[in-house]
Amino acid sequence: MSFTDLYGNHEHRNNLAHFAALATLAASDGVIGEEEKTMLDRFARKLQISEKEYKEVMDPKNKYPIEPPVGSEKRLERLYDLFMIIFADHIIDDEERILLKKYAIGLGFSGDNANKIIERSIAIFSGKILFEDYLYLLKN
Repeated sequence: MSFTDLYGNHEHRNNLAHFAALATLAASDGVIGEEEKTMLDRFARKLQISEKEYKEVMDPKNKYPIEPPVGSEKRLERLYDLFMIIFADHIIDDEERILLKKYAIGLGFSGDNANKIIERSIAIFSGKILFEDYLYLLKN
């Protein structure tokens, strides 16, 4: 087996674990809504999840471990993907917040850092940011 094959398999395992976390968050309120299903389908294509893997992930009996990426930018990208799923239905409930914090810690963020990133991200995704933050985001 070549180095490329090994790397590709590891990358795919990470993508599968990330997709499983997305699915868990989408189902955290007991039902996967139409918007959440659409987002999951998009992420499945983006992460190259096969139809068979998709079905396995959606089976509530299966559990997948969190495999944190090495770089902080990649970890933030994973959190961003989670926020895209959570806000597909335009709301975030307590269960989703709890799962999001667990996932952030699993990605390697400290508890305090996870709280800060989550609260700031919620403000951004819900449109409740200060004008100064808005300006900063537009300029950078």
